Amino acid sequence: MRAAVVNRFGGPEVVEVVETERPEPGPRQVRIKVAAAALNPVDEGVRAGFFGGAGKRIGLGWDVAGTVDATGVATAWGVGDQVVALDPGMVRPLGTHAEYVVVDTDAVATAPATVDAAHAATLPLNGLTAVQALDLLELTEGQSLLVAGAAGAVGGFAVQLAAHRGISVTALAREADEELVRSLGAAQFTAGAVEAGGFDAVLDAAVLGETALEWVRDGGGYVGVRPGGEPAPVRGIRTTAVAVTADGARLAELAALVDEGVLTLRVAGTFPLEKATEAHARLAEGGVRGRLVLVP
Repeated sequence: MRAAVVNRFGGPEVVEVVETERPEPGPRQVRIKVAAAALNPVDEGVRAGFFGGAGKRIGLGWDVAGTVDATGVATAWGVGDQVVALDPGMVRPLGTHAEYVVVDTDAVATAPATVDAAHAATLPLNGLTAVQALDLLELTEGQSLLVAGAAGAVGGFAVQLAAHRGISVTALAREADEELVRSLGAAQFTAGAVEAGGFDAVLDAAVLGETALEWVRDGGGYVGVRPGGEPAPVRGIRTTAVAVTADGARLAELAALVDEGVLTLRVAGTFPLEKATEAHARLAEGGVRGRLVLVP
């Protein structure tokens, strides 16, 4: 089978599509025939060597949408099931940017029925990151949240999920993205000035750090998206960062929200797997709204 990997670190040019053995599922695992797999900034980090692994062949890709085509023992999934899954891992020989991938059964959820595979593939990593970040903040209905980077993939999901929970969302994004983030459910919008201490919490998908911390009221909450990169707590503010984990049950809830029309899935473009290098180059250019998706 074909898979996108890196054998050395660098820019988009180091991405290779190679022939490798098709993986076999073990106990409590399923093999998915990949229909689509999203490309995320974490793949850029892996490619550039931010997470180590020098001298090893490293597979790319965390998101997958496709069809179960083989199962190990002790799994409730069956051949032919249409599924989505998150398969996280910084340094491993095979990721989801491949024709087949094996994942743990507990990471799998039934795919949304109302969207195609390319759109479904944009849900697992960014959707789970957003919902797990919101869980860390523990906001209740009527409280206020500023989402920095609201037009991005994680930020966009966070706006929608928070608004669905009855939280008052202010979106921080570029002026050109105001219409987009308001359509996602942001009650307020800003492209610049933000009131110091004006919010119960900030979800910092833009990685602004201490700057974003200034916008949280005393005793409020801050959550970032880079574990270990969150600012030190001040003024009684709880600071943390989300380290996304695979969670099939939670992913199933997100898929149901897609089918209910609560969550919008955004595909910025698709590339055949053999053009993975071109997809990485496009992501590196910036300005992508939604996710680029690889299709085997």
